[in-house]
Amino acid sequence: MVADGRSARALARLLAGAGTLHFLVPQPFDALVPRRLPGTRRAWTYTSGAAEIAVAAALALPRTRRAGALAAAGLFVAVSPAHLKMARDWRDRPAPLKALAYARIPAQLPLIGWALHAARQADA
Repeated sequence: MVADGRSARALARLLAGAGTLHFLVPQPFDALVPRRLPGTRRAWTYTSGAAEIAVAAALALPRTRRAGALAAAGLFVAVSPAHLKMARDWRDRPAPLKALAYARIPAQLPLIGWALHAARQADA
């Protein structure tokens, strides 16, 4: 990958798209929010969507790219419990859906790596 910011902008597009989905189709995201968190599930869905959009904006701008990339890595770590909850909740679903839920857990690792790579590239 090159240090011209293409990789960071691609990650920004991914996060902006995911964040937008939190607002357009919030129900699937609501289901990932643990009931024990304070407030409504919808509030958590909208908050996490807004966080993804804000991180995407920071990644898109060269001046804030390093901070945005580090925030993206932190965000990918922070949403991992939701993926664990999904895997647990979907353990009785048909095999393809269960596989999808389980695959989301290790899929966070390359996303974290991508974000850290973007942070390193921003320093270059």
